[in-house]
Formats: sequence, C-alpha cells, structure tokens
Amino acid sequence: METIIQYFESIDPILAAFLATMFTWGVTAAGASVVFFFKTLSRRWLDGMLGFTGGVMIAASYWSLLAPSIEMSERMGMIPWLPPAVGFALGALFLFVLDKYVPHLHINFDPSASEGPKTEWRRTTLLILAITLHNIPEGLAVGVLFGGVAAGIPEATIGGAVALALGIGLQNFPEGIAVSMPLRRLGLSRRRSFFYGQLSAIVEPIAGVIGAVAVLWMQPVLPYALAFAAGAMIYVVIEEVIPETQVDGHSDIPILGFIGGFIVMMVLDVGLG
Repeated sequence: METIIQYFESIDPILAAFLATMFTWGVTAAGASVVFFFKTLSRRWLDGMLGFTGGVMIAASYWSLLAPSIEMSERMGMIPWLPPAVGFALGALFLFVLDKYVPHLHINFDPSASEGPKTEWRRTTLLILAITLHNIPEGLAVGVLFGGVAAGIPEATIGGAVALALGIGLQNFPEGIAVSMPLRRLGLSRRRSFFYGQLSAIVEPIAGVIGAVAVLWMQPVLPYALAFAAGAMIYVVIEEVIPETQVDGHSDIPILGFIGGFIVMMVLDVGLG
C-alpha cells in the first residue's frame, strides 16, 4: 500500500485523479463481467451487496469529504459550518435536478416506476442512465480530493484520496453486477449486458478529472466541492440504493451489508488518511 501511495505522490495530480477513477471504473467492469459466468444472481446476495455500497458511500461522505471540508473551512477563516452546509445542499440539489430532468429507472423497479420526463426509451437505456447518474458524484469526490492534495491543502492527503478510491472501487463491484444482471434477464446477450454494465461507470474518470482541475484552478472552492460530492452521494444512497434493497423484503441482509460497508470504508480512511 505504501508503494501505491508513493507512486501517486510522484505523478501529476490530474493524472493521479484519472488513474484512480479508471481503477474505480475497472472494478465496475469486473463486476459486470460476472454476467459471463451466471445468468441470474440471488436477490438476497444482490441486496446485501447494494447495502454494502450504501455503507461505503455514507462513511466516505463523512470521513473523506465532510470532515475535511469542516476542518478546511475553519483553517481558512470561514464560518466552519457554512461551506460544508452550502456545498452539501448544492450537491443534493444537483442530483435532485438530474433526477427530475433525466429519464431513468432504478434497478429492480417496474418500468411504470421510471422517473424524470416521460419517454419511449427502452428499459435497458433507463437502467443504464440510473446507474450513470449514481456514478457522477463518486468520480467527482475522488477527483476533488486529489485536486486538494495538489493544491497543498493539509486536510487533503494522498492516503485519504487513495482510501476513497479503494472504497469507491469496492462498492462499484456490486454496482457492475447490479446493472449487467438485470440487462441479461431482459434478454440482452452476455456481451451487451457486460458492455452496458461497465459503460455506466465511464463517467467516473470524466468527473474525476473535472473535479481535480476545478480545485486546482479555484482552491477556495475546495471546502464547498468536498461537501458538494458528499451531498450528492448521500442523496443517491437515500433516494436510490436503500429503496432498491427493500423491494424484495430482504431487510436484514442489506442492513448487515450496510454496516459492513460502513466499517470497511471507515477503516480504510482512518488507516490510510
């Protein structure tokens, strides 16, 4: 692990953000590749993995994003709670607006429950868009943290940025499965199911680079940017991840998965950050 951290310290921060988010995309692709070996997966397992995803995202939102945002605001002479509160609200609002204006369908929901403007788009397209929206704040969070390291912000560390990328990567594995498996059940070939499953995370490297560049150009915005990513991630967990785990009534399994994901991300961030 020290070797990985030293490597990221030695390269350009924009490149570091790109490579870290390419890793998170790659883990999504690995999850999507499960479709080559199985046509179906137990809903209990999928609900548990989605619960794990939610736990990782909530823990990352605090330890990797909100806590540094609060500390940074105080050190910069700002009101400590103001930038985190404003950024958090804007992040949630950003996802809220996307939800309203981009047609999408959450996994495990009936097509009649699609959200956004009414459209004739196929169910497969709506499923892919739902996960794509989910992945934007994840890529942004990783990029913003690497940008903060490059800007020399004490609260942003390479260890913390690597820990966040690892955590996001871990929870992206079940996300890849959660996209490719339903597409396979809808009748798509294994190759097409895999292709669309991995494609849903291709926005992460794009969002990661944008986040890193934005912070390097506008360093005072970093406390807001960190909280923005946290607000967007928590919005996704509450609006999408948790409801999806409850559709089939497997409430205990996703709860245990959530606790496990929270602990894993907490350990990663505290241990490396």
